[in-house]
Amino acid sequence: MPVYSMTGYASAQAAGAATAPATEGRAASTRRLGLEIRSVNSRFLDLAFRLPDELRALEPSLRSLLTSQIKRGKVEVRATLESTDTTSVPDPSPRLLQRLNAAQDTIRSWLPQATPLSVADVLRLSVHSGPAEEDWSPTALELAEQALAALLEARAQEGARLATMLQGHLAQLRSLAQQAVPLVPRLVEQQRQRFLERWKEAMGLTEGSSASPEAAQERALSEATAFAIRIDVAEEVTRLQSHLDEIERLLKKGGDIGKRLDFLIQELHREANTLGSKSAALELTRISVDMKVLIEQMREQVQNLE
Repeated sequence: MPVYSMTGYASAQAAGAATAPATEGRAASTRRLGLEIRSVNSRFLDLAFRLPDELRALEPSLRSLLTSQIKRGKVEVRATLESTDTTSVPDPSPRLLQRLNAAQDTIRSWLPQATPLSVADVLRLSVHSGPAEEDWSPTALELAEQALAALLEARAQEGARLATMLQGHLAQLRSLAQQAVPLVPRLVEQQRQRFLERWKEAMGLTEGSSASPEAAQERALSEATAFAIRIDVAEEVTRLQSHLDEIERLLKKGGDIGKRLDFLIQELHREANTLGSKSAALELTRISVDMKVLIEQMREQVQNLE
């Protein structure tokens, strides 16, 4: 399965039947339905709909369609209905004007204080008195399916780009972990020699004391052993490599892996922190810092994955 990003955008449009016939100097007027879907990252699936009144009843169907294909992300669906003739003004028929005038006379005979109809009122009533509104439901659902397919394609392309970047970071982290492994035995041997030198110096300063040379040497070696245990990062490197293997497996598997990857990134950061706290050399500290920089970059990328 592909790896999906939670970020994407898609749109689709369709024209309806003519709402006004063509006349001399004016093309036929039609209405156009536009539908767009945009999504950004979110911890959960959060759907929002911006629909005109004619399409309010479609919200449950649109919600069901989206939840069947999208698992995480903040998703907004926006639909608009616009006339292709933006310069036209409703042309009320004489019969409609007669009916409006008669209705106004009747109302004002009962309510003398009623405000007379304005030109804007007449034009607005003319719009609503036209032919029956077109049923946009089938067209809207078809457009939603088209836009959703395009959105999933866009999310898959962005997800593939993020997965490639994550694979590159995994390779760099593996390289840093391999650099850390041979440093520890070298540091342990250096520290062992340092403890033995301190023991020899101490024995030269404390001749005639009750402590035997063997006991002093044993103590120095015990301190060297404790130091080796304290700075041993083999366990951290092993766990880190295990997390890297799991991340790589999930990226190859695909699907909704974002939450699991986010957890693994936290574990990687914990191991890199422990590695830094055990550091007994500048080179190990540098490796730990480089690891944390890479892991932080991975965290930002993983937070965009579904």
